[in-house]
Amino acid sequence: MIIVRYLLLFFRLVYCIYAMLLFALIILMLTPCLLVCFTLGRIRGGNIMYRLFRGCANVYLILIGIPHRTSYESIPDPNEQYIFIANHIAYLDAVIIISSVKHDFRPIGKYELLKVPIFGWLYKFCVVTVNRSSAEDRARSLNDLRKILARGISVVVFPEGTFNMGEAPLKEMYDGAFKLAVETGKKIQPIIFLDAFDRMHYRHWFTLLPGKSRAIYLHPIDPADFPGADAKALKQVAIKRMSEKLIEKKASWIGENYLSGSAK
Repeated sequence: MIIVRYLLLFFRLVYCIYAMLLFALIILMLTPCLLVCFTLGRIRGGNIMYRLFRGCANVYLILIGIPHRTSYESIPDPNEQYIFIANHIAYLDAVIIISSVKHDFRPIGKYELLKVPIFGWLYKFCVVTVNRSSAEDRARSLNDLRKILARGISVVVFPEGTFNMGEAPLKEMYDGAFKLAVETGKKIQPIIFLDAFDRMHYRHWFTLLPGKSRAIYLHPIDPADFPGADAKALKQVAIKRMSEKLIEKKASWIGENYLSGSAK
């Protein structure tokens, strides 16, 4: 049994190294195209960049043995802009969200990644950054997102802000995405990821494992259907819908007390 255990650990290590090297190779191969995108400006160049990312994300997931499937309770209108929100449970979420969202979009991300050499330069071009500990910076990021929506581009937000490390379906969400919906009238499009936790645990990079990956589009939340509702009220609607679906699908990180309905 000990020998089998060490063999499994060895193959897991080899697999993780393969996946990381493949990721680096794809980024390296994309570099000339990304440099061209920089010359086309943040709007046109950014849209082309994310379309390239989407194609590469789909290929990457297949090559590392994680075929991704997106299903829909409701198919979003390709001619509308949405505020896409998703649960955040693993490092792999960043790849899965790019594969799952077919609209042109810009995500909001942690400002700390701007400090990463070379990557930070690319990150600044195609991501709206936010320092969640600063009220001033949160306000600035919301204003940037308003401008993006006004240009006909959707936005992607992980409203939990960071990984859900508990047994509840979701951790507490920030209000920003829901304030944006109230102010702009744009629909909130919830998406849930069911398998990212099993594919790559939030503890560290070397937990990656092959297997299935599923995303489900829930019915959108239209602020017009909730007249007078503020950001906190819309947030509770989103939490309820997403939590209920995660429980229904028995997402693996959810504690038994939540699955049995004894906790809310």
